[in-house]
Amino acid sequence: MSSIELQNRINALPENLRREVEDFVSYLLEKSRKDKMPKAELRGSLKGKITISEDFDQPLDDFKEYME
Repeated sequence: MSSIELQNRINALPENLRREVEDFVSYLLEKSRKDKMPKAELRGSLKGKITISEDFDQPLDDFKEYME
């Protein structure tokens, strides 16, 4: 299918479905970008974005009766 044929088919869709196509294309482009990214570049890319609270290992009050 040529680009022109694809564009014509997309243009024939209702507006809400064209937005879904746009979202899906954005998803595919992002996925493609990540697939091409060297694995070493991905390693540590979330550093500093995820935190664990100080009391993470502490028992929860909700389960106190089960732990006695």
